[in-house]
Amino acid sequence: GGGGAAMADGDGLMSVDYEVHGKVQGVFFRKYTQAEAKKLGLVGWVQNTSHGTVQGQIQGPTARVRELQEWLRKIGSPQSRISRAEFSNEKKIEALDHKEFQILK
Repeated sequence: GGGGAAMADGDGLMSVDYEVHGKVQGVFFRKYTQAEAKKLGLVGWVQNTSHGTVQGQIQGPTARVRELQEWLRKIGSPQSRISRAEFSNEKKIEALDHKEFQILK
């Protein structure tokens, strides 16, 4: 073994904000994101923005959050065309701020 295990700790909880650009509105992107998050056991929210993107927050075990980030970057809903996904405010958290993964209007 060795030191530096703090960053490699995949068991802790983390929170990250995201914004997905491309053709992501009117293609059930929020519904699919919610379903994927629930499948991974994550909490947070997703909503359409006024400038044509989808944004939200993901919270949960680090490894699972990473999986959803990858999904948001590459997959999305079947009809969507993702040009890019941006992530910000990434941080370790002690407890979840949300009870479930919600679609916000």
